[in-house]
Amino acid sequence: MNRRGTPEVDLGIYLRGLGLLLRHPAIIVVPLLAALVSVLLAQVGQLFTDPFGSAGGGIISFVQQLAFGFAFGVATLYANDLQRGYRTNFDSVWSEALGKAGAILMATIGFVFVISVAATVGSLFGMIGVYALQLVAAFFLIYTIPAGAISGLSGPLAISASIRAVREHPARAIVLAVVFVLLWGVLPQLVIYRMLTITANPLLYQIIPAVVQALAFAYLAFPFAKNYDDVAPRGFR
Repeated sequence: MNRRGTPEVDLGIYLRGLGLLLRHPAIIVVPLLAALVSVLLAQVGQLFTDPFGSAGGGIISFVQQLAFGFAFGVATLYANDLQRGYRTNFDSVWSEALGKAGAILMATIGFVFVISVAATVGSLFGMIGVYALQLVAAFFLIYTIPAGAISGLSGPLAISASIRAVREHPARAIVLAVVFVLLWGVLPQLVIYRMLTITANPLLYQIIPAVVQALAFAYLAFPFAKNYDDVAPRGFR
């Protein structure tokens, strides 16, 4: 049990999250928009890559990450309100998210920056070093965006809150990280593999996995919000 009297690892939140998602499908709206915008940017990005070289692709990738970060922040806010039993709706959550947009975006930028630095340092040790340091960094920063969305913390404060929460409750973070990798990374790839046997339309290869990722994001918002709400360090709430 942790200091709030809840189990150190509460697997029930993963089942409850599915039920809440089915009862409140509006939570998928912003993640779905972000996913479709990401697909559109990928298509438009081809026009910029040639004149601007790799810089064009980097800019597009950064904008995509900001879009997903903000979308996840909105979904996390929505999930947090629902799990606390508040009477809420999309409009009220959207208004709150706009008020915290700066914190959410700065938390996203901080997350992306640290992951990029980890990749750069890891490259000194080859590809294994890149992946290893990125995984370690992502693990300790797992609560960064929820900290920005729920607590309104930006940049360094959101990162600090995440690191402290992970250090104090590593088991929760490990389970959450495994579920995230399975739903955000593995599941869309399985969908793409399956689609190869169904259609030859290259655009569908991007749209369908993007929709799957949006659904995963909307669902993951519930365990992310609940875990962060339970383990957020005092002084960062």
